[in-house]
Parts: sequence; C-alpha cells; structure tokens
Amino acid sequence: MTTDFTQDDLIPDVQFVENPEPRCPCVLLVDVSSSMYGDKIEQLNDGLGAFSRHIKTDTLASLRTEVAIITFGSGAKVVQDFVTADDFIPPMLDANGTTDMGAGINLALDKIEERKQMYRDNGIDYYRPILLMMTDGLPTEPADVIMAASDRLKQSESDKRVAAFSVGVEGADLEILQEISPRQPLELDGLKFSAMFEWLSKSMSRVSASRTDDEITLDLDSLKDWAKI
Repeated sequence: MTTDFTQDDLIPDVQFVENPEPRCPCVLLVDVSSSMYGDKIEQLNDGLGAFSRHIKTDTLASLRTEVAIITFGSGAKVVQDFVTADDFIPPMLDANGTTDMGAGINLALDKIEERKQMYRDNGIDYYRPILLMMTDGLPTEPADVIMAASDRLKQSESDKRVAAFSVGVEGADLEILQEISPRQPLELDGLKFSAMFEWLSKSMSRVSASRTDDEITLDLDSLKDWAKI
C-alpha cells in the first residue's frame, strides 16, 4: 500500500529542517476598520516596512522570530501566515468596515495554538508567543462575544500560553481596552507607528537572544520614543 504526498505535505518539515532554530511567534493583530482610513493606515503600513527592515539587521532574531499578521474589520482574517522574519515581506493593508475585535482575538489565539502544535510535531523548541493588538476604536460585536474573547485572552495569558500586549491608537477608548486586555494598554503618541515597530524589533532581538524558558521581557527603554508615558 502506498500513500501519495503532495508538495504541501512537505512544507512544514522542510522549513524546520532548513532552519532548526527555536522560534518566537509574534502575531500582529491589527484593527483595519474604517476609522483607521487615511493617515493612520498609511503610517501603519510604513511602520510594518520599518519593522521588516530593522529586524533583518539582527541575524539571530530574523531566524528565530516568526511573524503573522491578522486583521480585524468586518470579520477577521490572516493576511500574513507565520513566516520567519528574514522572509517577511510586509503586506499593504487597507481600512474599511466595522471593528470585530473579538473575532480577531479568537483567530489570533487559534493560529498561535496551531503553530505551537506544528513546532511540537517537528521537534522545534519555542518561546512564549507574543500577541500585539493595535486598535483605534471600540469593538462593534455584541458584548457577550467580546467578553468571551477577552476571557479567553486573559486565561491564555494567565496560563503563559501567550504574552499579550495592546496599543491604543488615536481615538481608542483606553478604559474599554483595559477591560479587554490582560495587561495595561499602551497609548501610541500620535502616529508614531515606525518608532513602535522599531521598539518591537529591538524587543524581538532581546527575546531571541534569551533562553526559551526565560520570562518574556520587552524593551522598556525605548517606550518613550513612541508611547505616551
């Protein structure tokens, strides 16, 4: 009896054979609702480009960091599945629709768990995944939907299955965001997305140079470059 395998069946094994480094998955969960239209989405896209450039200057971080981008507007979708930072090409995001934050949170957590299972299946060690959510508005889903997603996110943080951070962009209600997030939200100073993503790149370099069982600590020194402290 023979079994036919497709090329897709080989992809997970090949990527880990070619690069057996431990992985630190980083999910960027991005609000692309209509309120992000204009300067906000343009600066966000510029920031993603800056992140790609900065992280590729650190060879170790570019091999160990895996980036995925999930957007939420009217629904949620994966616009960039997990890829090591050395192969990351930032997509061009557009803004429209509502703010289905709960759907975005659930999809992000689902993708993280799927990716961790893939690491385990291929004998790859990994760091605690990082989830960074950015939003400028309020969720438009029913309260029970967003609260269920929030409870799941907080439980994942408590169980150390993920390290979740949130950033409020101009217009965000930080009190509501704090209720949803397991940690105190950070507030973006103006539209300093590029500075924020440079901070994220430095943080991923810090994490990548540590041991996989170390506590996740992001670069606090440069928070003042982009966040209202």
